Amino acid sequence: MRVAVAGGTGAVGRHVVAELERTGQDAVVLSRSAGVDLTTGAGLVERLKGCDAIIDVSNRVALREKAAVEFFGTVTRNLLDAGVRAGVGHLVALSIVGLDKVDTGYYKGKRKQEELVGGGPLPWTILRATQFHEFAEPLLDGRGPFVVVPKMLCRPVATVDVAARLVELARRPGGLVRPIAGPAEWRMEEMAKLVARARGDRKVLIPVKLPGRVGRAMTGGALLPEGPFTEAPRTFEEHLADLEARVGSGGVSERQG
Repeated sequence: MRVAVAGGTGAVGRHVVAELERTGQDAVVLSRSAGVDLTTGAGLVERLKGCDAIIDVSNRVALREKAAVEFFGTVTRNLLDAGVRAGVGHLVALSIVGLDKVDTGYYKGKRKQEELVGGGPLPWTILRATQFHEFAEPLLDGRGPFVVVPKMLCRPVATVDVAARLVELARRPGGLVRPIAGPAEWRMEEMAKLVARARGDRKVLIPVKLPGRVGRAMTGGALLPEGPFTEAPRTFEEHLADLEARVGSGGVSERQG
């Protein structure tokens, strides 16, 4: 297969590209360096010609609803339009477990994406995933000695496992498929504490429950899959071990806060 990857240089996308190449398939990265702009649609049709499927893992961390809905809505419309014009037969989109229960701006943007994909002109597949193992790490990257960590109950999953599942799903349309989640439940505040320890980071972590319905949903299990789901094999403990090894080898700089 020849598969285009929207967001192919990002945290998940690079693993999708690697998995496509590992399984002997042709990966086409949709990026500005390749003359493609997902937000305007420039260059998309030409880049998509000859592709059997699109895997969309494009992302922009936008907390405000307007910005999130605009980004995901615009990119999805452009992919659908260009996909039809280029003769692509399938669109696979990565989404989030619990997005219909948590009313943040970002999640509303992902809802718009699902709405457009599910009602669009291309055969489609949507895979919802739980939070990634790396979720806590950007929280520790800010300046200052204190880090606010949102309280949430999750089932963290490895990005490489999500990427492998997306590549599997690219073979044929499946609609809204079983979500993917990691093998164990974790509290985000505990994950952040262990990540800080692995990185040698002495910042003070301050767990905070978000206000209102959002906070109740995130701490009460809304981010966990309901019903059957695909259980990814890699554990958060394995992620920590890899992180510690990279810090020890100098692959990740230690943060001393």
